[in-house]
Amino acid sequence: MRKFLSIAFGLVLLCTVSVTAQDQRRVLRGKVTASTDRLPMPGVTILDKSNQSGTTTNVDGEYSISVTDKSVLVFSFIGFVTKEYTVGSLTQLDVILEEDSKVLGEVVVVALGLTKEKEKVGYSVSTVRSDVLDKARETNVANSLAGQVAGLVVKGTNGGPGGTSNIVLRGLPSISGTGSPLFVINGVPMDNTQRGSAGQWGGSDGGDGIGNLSPDDIESMTVLKGQAASALYGARASNGVILITTKGAQKGGDWTLTYNLNLMTEQAVDFTNFQNVYGQGTGGTRPLTATDAQTSGRFAWGERMGGNVIGYDGNQYPYAPSSESYIDFYRRGTNTTNTVAISKGLGKDGAFRLSLSNLKSNSIVPNSGVDRLNINLNIDQNITDKLNVTAMINYVDQQSTNIPFLSDGPKNPNNFMFLAPNIRPSIFAPGYNAAGNEIVFSDDIFVTNPYFIVNKGINDLGRKRTISALSAKYSFTPKTYAMLRVGNDVSNDDFFSVDPTGLAYTANLQGNLGGRGLSTRTELNVDALFGSDFKVNDDISIDALIGGTIRKNNFETVGVSGSRFVIPGLYSPFNVVNFGRSYGFEEREVQSGFYSIGLGYKDFLTLTTTGRYDVYSTLPINNNNIFSPSVTGAFLFDKFLNMPSLDFGKLRASYAVTSGEPFAAYQTQFYYNSANAYAGVPAGASPLGLPNLSLKPFTTDEIEIGFDLSFFKTRLSLDVAYFTKTTNNEIMNANYSIASGFGSGVVATGSTQNKGLEVLITGIPVQTANFSWKSSLNFTNVKNEVLSTDPNNNPINLGQNRATLGNAVTAYVVGLPGPQIRAYDYKYDANGNIVVNNAGIPERGELKNWGSVLPTVYGGWNNEFNYKSFSFGFLIDYNFGNKVLSATEFYSHFRGLHQNTLVGREGGITTNEKTASAENYYRGLVQNVTRTSVVDGDFIKLRQLTLGYTFPREMFNSVPVLKGLTASIVARNLAILMRKAENIDPEATFGSNINYLGIEGTSLPSTRSIGFNLNFKLN
Repeated sequence: MRKFLSIAFGLVLLCTVSVTAQDQRRVLRGKVTASTDRLPMPGVTILDKSNQSGTTTNVDGEYSISVTDKSVLVFSFIGFVTKEYTVGSLTQLDVILEEDSKVLGEVVVVALGLTKEKEKVGYSVSTVRSDVLDKARETNVANSLAGQVAGLVVKGTNGGPGGTSNIVLRGLPSISGTGSPLFVINGVPMDNTQRGSAGQWGGSDGGDGIGNLSPDDIESMTVLKGQAASALYGARASNGVILITTKGAQKGGDWTLTYNLNLMTEQAVDFTNFQNVYGQGTGGTRPLTATDAQTSGRFAWGERMGGNVIGYDGNQYPYAPSSESYIDFYRRGTNTTNTVAISKGLGKDGAFRLSLSNLKSNSIVPNSGVDRLNINLNIDQNITDKLNVTAMINYVDQQSTNIPFLSDGPKNPNNFMFLAPNIRPSIFAPGYNAAGNEIVFSDDIFVTNPYFIVNKGINDLGRKRTISALSAKYSFTPKTYAMLRVGNDVSNDDFFSVDPTGLAYTANLQGNLGGRGLSTRTELNVDALFGSDFKVNDDISIDALIGGTIRKNNFETVGVSGSRFVIPGLYSPFNVVNFGRSYGFEEREVQSGFYSIGLGYKDFLTLTTTGRYDVYSTLPINNNNIFSPSVTGAFLFDKFLNMPSLDFGKLRASYAVTSGEPFAAYQTQFYYNSANAYAGVPAGASPLGLPNLSLKPFTTDEIEIGFDLSFFKTRLSLDVAYFTKTTNNEIMNANYSIASGFGSGVVATGSTQNKGLEVLITGIPVQTANFSWKSSLNFTNVKNEVLSTDPNNNPINLGQNRATLGNAVTAYVVGLPGPQIRAYDYKYDANGNIVVNNAGIPERGELKNWGSVLPTVYGGWNNEFNYKSFSFGFLIDYNFGNKVLSATEFYSHFRGLHQNTLVGREGGITTNEKTASAENYYRGLVQNVTRTSVVDGDFIKLRQLTLGYTFPREMFNSVPVLKGLTASIVARNLAILMRKAENIDPEATFGSNINYLGIEGTSLPSTRSIGFNLNFKLN
């Protein structure tokens, strides 16, 4: 018996030792970071499923826990995907938590700055978060949205830093050309008016409103694409709404201090592929005198290059391909941004965030740039348990220096682009002679020497702007509240533009004062809201909102101008021979009431209806009001399907109407002006524009159907939307015979239609403890049609470039997509052969339509890779189906620079037995047959590339002030992977509104940028 007990005891002891060996416990350490910004995550719960023991991460995201080889750890945090790991033999486990799109999507920002459960939203909403905007680092933050959102086309103007962002949402916006979505900051609309633009006669891009904001102050940008999404905003929202939420602080949080340094360098890119076989000259010969050299500097119809040639200054220069190009005129641009932000919770009832950001942008154009100072303050305070007050103040001080002039007009710094291939641009430096007068380098004094204008020119624009919002919300119950909100946007601009003394085209070289003055633009919005959310019974719930708003806009400008300075270089309005003055004023007001009622049935069905009643001051009193309704529905069908792989499924549908007012005030009555005195007697001037006494608000209606799907614990999601949008009774300009006594007027006869499909696919193909790959692809297909224009449905011309002036335009054409490029075709005989004149030059045929300037298919493919503390990402965007009216295509043929012009140089070009010299043929061809200036706008671009690293906290243990550091490298507009246009960037444009969309010509070259970003988190 004793022997048996000894053996049994030995076996038990052996098993115990074996189990103990297998279950030997040890300490596992690690760090948890967020995938979005790679910052540590405090408060993450770590649970060991084997024994239900656990811990949480500290303020630095670090943890330690006792484990065995068999331990299974569960990492969880609200708003992030829960992860499980089997420990095995690991002694260190660093975890990256991904945002849970399903959880985060449960609450989204909607109209009026309110939030709503995503399950109840019956329309398409897309959100771009701050980490995307921080990485993109465009001087105009709106350009960072390019390729990020389905249905959204974003193109920056090639006008240097501070330029306008062209934004088109869901196709052709409207015939009136007011294409930009409405921007709303923290629930308050902001003014996005553009301050001047370039046309075919020149001009400069003064920038827009959204370009004044700092990306470091923005938490997210939410795009409300459909009319149902923006219906509660009424006027100006028919083109969609982009909601901006600024960064704040967490109530109860500790002091947080961050410093962000960003440095970007940009370089001009040459997309031309001009010939370099034949050099400067005309008629097949090189210039023989200095005068010939000057007048032929922009023509490459000379001899095959070799030897030397006389220059504009009488000196000899190599008659060989130049070692410089027009791109060498530009310098390397730099953008430096320093941002400091401090935040603190004010006990459990409040918080504030204060930031200071400075942008110093040196343009690629010498002596041109932008300085911008942003100060942003956000305060959130509970006054009592029921009363909450929030305040925001955003102050902007922006100074733009020597803004470049664009298009084929005077003072353009890009005028070296069409130099003959043997000429070095630097020989024309510094642009002026000993007397300070411009060195004329071409046959046209209106083609300004770029060196002269960058060294002597003045075109400055300053802005001091304050965007403020104050709201008070009183909660009678947790779900019943009243809110009063006031938003004010005030901009004070100053402008100073000079044609400097010595400018060749000015009278007696005396120059001109283009303008000096001030302007003030204000927008005041006052909202009053009352809302409640309650249950009728266990199955039915109601959320309701009623309110009203008043919007007031004012604009006033005063300026002086003059011609011919008396004393050279003294650019004062008191130093001109002829003195001029200007004044402008506009005032408008909209009074509105609105409601929203949402009905929910159980947890799977929601029906919401809204209505808005607007009264416009810009319309006749008998036609100045309109009611705009909307209805949306959301059905959660995943509740009824037994599909373990399906996490979420929603079918949504909506119908909505929005309204709009005239694009300019004072269109409905006669307004007389003062005129020059006659024989000493004051005189008045009668308007030449016929007012329309029967104008009424135009409307935009839209039907949208879509669905949201999420699979495999949010590893794969799909968002699809189909829409049909139609504008009705659009207010537009009309031309009349002057014999009637009026040359122009306004009518309400325009109508357009857009139909489109939007798809967003998001997936996480790979996700392990140390590595993750998140990929998203958005696709948009839009087809638009102009349904009607003026009362006779005539084509309405919009824009053009000077190269094909009057012979190729963009226009609205009934029955076709708009804006349509209209240009002349070849003339054909009965057999389809090209007809030429007696000189062998193709003759002009019919004026035809060659395609729309708006793409039909576009989107982007975004990828994010994370490996431990490293992050890598890239964005590719694409654009297909549009045409571009290219001045570069015209001039490169006309001046003998295009590769095509190599054909026929020696023996001429023979057509139908008639021979013309290459010079005469190509110059006549592009003048007669302007379809030759129409090119395809298709492209695929590597838009962005990023690489980042978050340094371990342990590295800074000996640096008490430093709590964390993240470094990243970013490149923008890195490469064009595919394009059909030979000599241009298909996105290049000089105009910043829809009238000039798709028209290319002598703007600044496109740029490629690369830089780095350092984010310091300080104690």
